[in-house]
Amino acid sequence: MDSWEVVARESIRATLARYNAAGDRGQLARLAACFTPDGVLHYTGTDHAVGREQIEAQLAELSARARDSGRSKYVHHHVAALDIELTSRTEATVRSYFQVLTERGLDHWGRYDDIVVEYDGRWLLKDRKVSTDGRVEGSWADSAEGRTLGATGG
Repeated sequence: MDSWEVVARESIRATLARYNAAGDRGQLARLAACFTPDGVLHYTGTDHAVGREQIEAQLAELSARARDSGRSKYVHHHVAALDIELTSRTEATVRSYFQVLTERGLDHWGRYDDIVVEYDGRWLLKDRKVSTDGRVEGSWADSAEGRTLGATGG
């Protein structure tokens, strides 16, 4: 493996970690900054969001609904099995699995399918498809308000 590949892979991992940490803390502007300016976020139950501003606004609306449901005090994302395929020096596809924990334990789980590109010296999400594969009955993601937000991976 060439040194540029190691740098690219670690930079991609850092972006994906920053995305989940920002989401868990409700720092939606920081989460949106993990996307290119024209990046796209696809998730079940809503129209896809295009661009940082729309991504942040749509997640803010979903987060407010989840807060109002009172179902969870916090969410913690755990991402595993990152399969990073560098398709060029400036683009990669990434597949990974996530599970979301709350104070009650496992809440929901699923997959991320990403296209990541080098943009302005950083590796950023160009396109993220979030698929929720399952949820615990009675969980935050299973609530009427959380059902849509749960599809975002939290």
